[in-house]
Amino acid sequence: MTSGHGNIGDDNGLINERIVHDGFNYIKSAASAFNPVRSDTPRPWGIYFQDSASPQMEALVELHNNILFYLVIILFGVGWLLIIIVRKYTTRESPISYKYSSHGTLIELIWTITPALILILIAFPSFKLLYLMDEVIDPAMAILAEGHQWYWSYQYPDFLNSDDEFIEFDSYLIPESDLEDGTLRMLEVDNRLILPEHTHIRIIVTGADVIHSLACPALGLKCDAYPGRLNQTSVIISREGTFYGQCSEICGILHSSMPIVIESVSIEKFVSWLREQ
Repeated sequence: MTSGHGNIGDDNGLINERIVHDGFNYIKSAASAFNPVRSDTPRPWGIYFQDSASPQMEALVELHNNILFYLVIILFGVGWLLIIIVRKYTTRESPISYKYSSHGTLIELIWTITPALILILIAFPSFKLLYLMDEVIDPAMAILAEGHQWYWSYQYPDFLNSDDEFIEFDSYLIPESDLEDGTLRMLEVDNRLILPEHTHIRIIVTGADVIHSLACPALGLKCDAYPGRLNQTSVIISREGTFYGQCSEICGILHSSMPIVIESVSIEKFVSWLREQ
């Protein structure tokens, strides 16, 4: 009996320890979601962008923050006016004052012109950034990314391997059973896309079967891949690192098994990698 009570006490202690441990991890994950300094990988409970690794992503984050600032001012301004109007016209002192309200041309002009000006202030920076991201001027190299059900294949049309053929390879999701410690579930691949930093890269995207979409949040990349068509975008990676993305167009039952892993290295390391191919 004594031994049985001892085992029960030990089990309760382990359960309590597990509850405390899980609770601490939950609080830590929830708290990290409000940290604006992000890593290059997705985080549990994340509510902000990943750390920017390209000029276009930095511009997107800045545009988002500026528009959010305007929206907060509009929210509180309109809310404050609504509260004043409701309090003024629903009190006992003025129960039927709305019956004597006259037509106000000035106020109608104000609440028509003001929102139009606000929308223009928001639209012009958006259009400017949109057209800048669409331009691909004098890139230093090109990459061809082709989406398949359900993997990606990459080709370097500017470089040849030892067999005098274009460098190309397929990139598949690593199954969970084959993952090494410290790697990311549903995000790690067997062959990463190796790209040099501080280099203007043209990315040509197409699909082999159905519509896919090449996306990498830290780099501000999002380009749809259509079968039989070539789409293009460009990127300049600001620093070395490993950046994760996923296919962002529902393409079938294994849509979630099409991760994209871009590894940015120095130009010297990139040249060494090319020589090994």
